[in-house]
Amino acid sequence: MEQTLEIIDKVNTPEDVKKLNVSEMNKLAEEIRYYILKKVNTTGGHLGPNLGMVEATIALHYVFNSPVDKIVFDVSHQCYPHKFLTGRKEGFTNPDKYYTYTGYTAPEESEHDWFKIGHTATSVSLATGLAKARDLKGGKENIVAVIGDGSLSGGEAYEGLNNAAVLGSNIIIVVNDNDMSIAENHGGLYQNLKLLRETKGQAECNFFKSLGFDYYYIEEGHDIEKLIALFKQVKDSNHPVVIHMHTIKGKGLYAAEHDKEHYHWILPGELDEGYTPASPAEDYGSITASFIENKVKEDSSVIAISPATPGVSGFSPEFRKKIGANYTDVGIAEEHAVAFASGIAKNGGKPVLAMMSSFVQRTYDQLSQDLALNNNPATLLIFWGGISGADATHLTGFDIPLISNIPNIVYLAPACKEEYLSMLDWSVEQNEHPVAIRVPSGAVVSCGTKDDTDYSVLNKYKLEESGSKVAILGLGTFLGLGRELKTLLNKNFGINATLINPRFITGLDIEMLEGLKKDHSIVVTLEDGVLDGGFGEKISRFYGSSDMKVLNYGAKKEFTDRIPLEQLYERYRLTPDLIAEDIKACL
Repeated sequence: MEQTLEIIDKVNTPEDVKKLNVSEMNKLAEEIRYYILKKVNTTGGHLGPNLGMVEATIALHYVFNSPVDKIVFDVSHQCYPHKFLTGRKEGFTNPDKYYTYTGYTAPEESEHDWFKIGHTATSVSLATGLAKARDLKGGKENIVAVIGDGSLSGGEAYEGLNNAAVLGSNIIIVVNDNDMSIAENHGGLYQNLKLLRETKGQAECNFFKSLGFDYYYIEEGHDIEKLIALFKQVKDSNHPVVIHMHTIKGKGLYAAEHDKEHYHWILPGELDEGYTPASPAEDYGSITASFIENKVKEDSSVIAISPATPGVSGFSPEFRKKIGANYTDVGIAEEHAVAFASGIAKNGGKPVLAMMSSFVQRTYDQLSQDLALNNNPATLLIFWGGISGADATHLTGFDIPLISNIPNIVYLAPACKEEYLSMLDWSVEQNEHPVAIRVPSGAVVSCGTKDDTDYSVLNKYKLEESGSKVAILGLGTFLGLGRELKTLLNKNFGINATLINPRFITGLDIEMLEGLKKDHSIVVTLEDGVLDGGFGEKISRFYGSSDMKVLNYGAKKEFTDRIPLEQLYERYRLTPDLIAEDIKACL
């Protein structure tokens, strides 16, 4: 049944919110929830976080004067109610506008958004910076940081809180405590949050007070009237304040309230009546989980590690329960996860750390110093790497340049299931190198035969098919693109190209590359990521002093934002037809 827009029609700006009474605001909350459910069920996206922040967002905009008062949302995957109230409700109420706005805060969309944010644990640091600049300029506006309890496990959150506590001026940190991260919370901090919830904020042991914050607890995080009263109480404060607010993730949808992990983010159509999820198909997550589960049965020193994103890597609740102590969720703390894995490896354990490509960016120092410099044999699995049409905050094409240029790390790119399993088994059992594996994305591809490669012999490429004139190096999942290109060159130009599966991102097969000089004039590199600092440039550098022409194909160094993958492939000339045109022109 369609919802009657009794209140939303009246609200286009935060000023309109201030004209409402409490009853109208409660009705507005119902309408916002209705349209969040409708939109997210159509497009897919973050559901639980947004449902849990509706009342608090209404109260924030009722009390504070955005954009003069500045509100910073951590991760910003809970900003849909904020967008409703800041001139963007058509992105939720009009199906033709569903894709108009990004799922995160975006300053180009509205003056009420201060940062493009999609990674976690950042809001307190960013807000502290806004507050310091205000103080330097003699300003008086309120600075509000909204951060979830799950995000508090991130290292930057601790650093930001530590600095914000001694700011000596107005900063209001709203801790949205729903007792959940993406999955369940892990870490000692959550024992204190639990104690504070149980005692309604009265416990003497108080993490926030220990840092020096003025602290307020509100149990009824969905009671607009009580939220307004508390926000008014701390507004224009002259010192750092923490409001600890208890909410329910997924509020208003029974299924989301009772299965918070699953409904953190949903696929289109999941809320439809009679929706039946497809039978679980084998994917690289389930392959990974099965491998680790079997390893743990043989060897108790094997441990799976997730930085609070278990669903990305197939670490389901069932998997986690089965392997028990051989699984650790470190919270949203990729930096700690890398150092933690390095320490386990140093002391004889066999850690397998699974991360999403976009989040690896947070770990550079730990990858370099804590892991690679110490040359500890941890295994890192990089999921979802590749050029994508995702939001600018979640691009996954930068991991190759980031990881592959750090000494000692061996970065591998399997092209199929069998190569992946072989590389994974070798990495877990060897003790010579830190190893990263770029887990293939998309549907599972089979090579057809077991991979018996000895990966301890580093940087040996696989010759898939011999030819002449043109050599195609298809890295990882782009080996398939290489096959298509080879077929097209043969069909259209009579060129029988050589096809090579490099497998090693971090090194050169000097013998094979030298051999190509005899009867090849062009080498083509294909990589599913950013070209600058990537695999192809290493090949170009090798051939720099020779007559060999090298054509590198991958992504430009740029931040894209929700551009369809097909358009990006056209932009980067990453199609067999366009690459063949370039080759023909060179010949």
